[in-house]
Amino acid sequence: MTNRTFKTGESREQPSLLPARVEDYVRADNLVRAIESFVCVLDLAKLGFRHADRKAEGVGQPPYDPADLLKLYLYGYINQIRSSRRLEREACRNLELIWLLKNLKPGYRTIGNFRKENWAALKAANRSFVLLMRELGLVGGSVVAIDGSFFQGDASKASIFTRKRLADQIAKLDQEIEAYGKSLEDNDAAEAKKPGKDGPDGGGAGGDLGAKVALLMAKRSRAQADLARLEEDGDTQLSLTDPDARLLVKSGQGVAGYNVQTAVDDKHKLIVASEVVNDSSDVRQLSAIAQAAKEALGVETLQALADEGYYSSFELKACEDQGIIAYVPLPKGNARLEKQGRFALNDFNYDGATDTYRCPAGQLLHPMKSTQKNTSGRIEIRYAARGAICRTCSLKVRCLSSNAANRTIGRWEHEDVLERHRARMQGAGELMRRRSGIVEHPFGTLKCRAGYRHFLVRGFDKVRGEWSLMALCYNFTRVLNILGFDAFLAALAKTFAPYRCTLADLLQGIQVALATFWANIQPRLAIARFATA
Repeated sequence: MTNRTFKTGESREQPSLLPARVEDYVRADNLVRAIESFVCVLDLAKLGFRHADRKAEGVGQPPYDPADLLKLYLYGYINQIRSSRRLEREACRNLELIWLLKNLKPGYRTIGNFRKENWAALKAANRSFVLLMRELGLVGGSVVAIDGSFFQGDASKASIFTRKRLADQIAKLDQEIEAYGKSLEDNDAAEAKKPGKDGPDGGGAGGDLGAKVALLMAKRSRAQADLARLEEDGDTQLSLTDPDARLLVKSGQGVAGYNVQTAVDDKHKLIVASEVVNDSSDVRQLSAIAQAAKEALGVETLQALADEGYYSSFELKACEDQGIIAYVPLPKGNARLEKQGRFALNDFNYDGATDTYRCPAGQLLHPMKSTQKNTSGRIEIRYAARGAICRTCSLKVRCLSSNAANRTIGRWEHEDVLERHRARMQGAGELMRRRSGIVEHPFGTLKCRAGYRHFLVRGFDKVRGEWSLMALCYNFTRVLNILGFDAFLAALAKTFAPYRCTLADLLQGIQVALATFWANIQPRLAIARFATA
């Protein structure tokens, strides 16, 4: 036995009669086999993928099968490879991708265009996987937690202008133009006093100053046009790079991008519904995302848990109308009356039978005939006490303001919705403690483990398509970990009819294998015949 310093590999020049197959390099439980099986059972034409229903044509170069490009993107996003150029490189050197794509090597433009053009189909593919999770019993369908998180868009903060920022920019440009104008006047005056020199229209420093003033005037015109455009459209921000990205600010932290809303089922922390918006506030998002989760789960009633930022009387009313039981902590507010030592609305008891309020002194407040709309747009019924009683009341100091003759309070026309919500929240401490553990799990996994804190594409449609890829890959990986490889493939085979994996595909694979075999063996047979001769 020869002593060797290190283990040695095989010679790269060693010929082989039967070269190793790519199949031999991919284990039976490799992730790419699960991706292959999943994409194989999808009806890509029904989902809306471009070229999915294309027939064979005799003219021109055929396109790539959208199934192959979808496999490439699923593999890339699961393995933190999102760039189209990196995916192009990996398709040439990564044995797993060589197996998955059958040695296809699409260019980065083809890869990038697939993600941009098929944003709606990617959303549909994500929804189809949610339906699969339902079929497999991986979602509870009774409780979801809702939350939002900021993701950086393909834009910088400097490329987003608000009305105030544009107004400040115009004011600053006016100051600079005025300063340069004064310099031009001084320069012209100095040149005029020098006989034999160029006049005011000559070159030199005056020409440089004139060019700078012209440049500043052009900048001011653009800023003024942008401000007029904002005022005409009624928008608050203008993004020059990504038209749909916005400057989002929460808790002092700002990001130029999008607000991703998710609804996560409590059973296995799987994302059942999601949406991308460009509003930094979550106030108007509760009912829409909760209704989307309810439809995705296919249930009659649903409990939705959210944080204080989602509290809105209108949203709670919309949830109740849709059969959704919302749990949102009551905002503390500024408690202006409590700070002044005066009685607030909570100190008055409402009697539904008589439609009256009873004040802390035991007197009744009766409804007034007219209604009014408050600053938030709610229609309120006003309840008022008798002025003679209020003037002689012992609690007058704690109840009335200095210039009020009697006490009036407002009741929203749907105040019973808020009363039922307040009653629910009395015993919802355990549910609210569970909320963050449910909904923060996907965001933590995507942002911290995968590093997905930003989008690579621009515009609402494309961003929503890329987010669908992120959510699909998160759910795909989690389901695979929950079920295990064999159980996942068995579930796919049981749930879907594998229409794409037909006998024709199998025969085509056999033909390709045979062609490869003869291409490798014929030169060796020729060499063997020559040596024998």
